[in-house]
Amino acid sequence: MKFMMWVCVDDALVGTTEDDPGTWIAETGSRRLEGSQLRPVSDATTLWPRDGGVFVSDGPFAETKEQIAGYDILECADMDEALAIAAKHPVAKFGAIEVRPIWE
Repeated sequence: MKFMMWVCVDDALVGTTEDDPGTWIAETGSRRLEGSQLRPVSDATTLWPRDGGVFVSDGPFAETKEQIAGYDILECADMDEALAIAAKHPVAKFGAIEVRPIWE
């Protein structure tokens, strides 16, 4: 099964040495199919198609201190394995990790 993992953290903590995923990436090995850190929320653009037009706004959809700082796509036997891997991510110590199965 494939899983999408979002790495969520307070904007002020993004890019700190505590969130360096190098060791986690090595330990995860081939179960991590893809992943990347995202650019800051100041570079985000949100759009809402409504009533025949499109409303575009600079910045993220939600006004919150916590942001999606990165993502990973995992291939695991089941949700339990995906959660065990996610729990070892360095950001899990001070941020939040969301894991969802991908429709296949």
